[in-house]
Amino acid sequence: MATAFAALADPHRRQILDLLRARERAVSELVDQLGLSQPGVSKHLRTLREADLVTVRHDAQRRWYGLCPEPLTEVDDWLAPYRAFWSDRLDALERHLEENPD
Repeated sequence: MATAFAALADPHRRQILDLLRARERAVSELVDQLGLSQPGVSKHLRTLREADLVTVRHDAQRRWYGLCPEPLTEVDDWLAPYRAFWSDRLDALERHLEENPD
């Protein structure tokens, strides 16, 4: 089973998640948007499903994929200390620039 981290390692899978952020999409629409082959998109969707990052809904012959953001909390939790690190650095830069306007 793929983890959220492994699934997010591929830029095409990140693009798929970006597209699904707005709304559910059919595979054919993802193929058109990404410029990849249908088997290629399906392979990426399988990895995203295994990581529980997307849901699939069957409607007659079409499959609709939607974003399932809950597994991203693990990634968000991991990133939290790095956000704090950069925030502290940027605050220090701001203070330095205010103290040294030249």
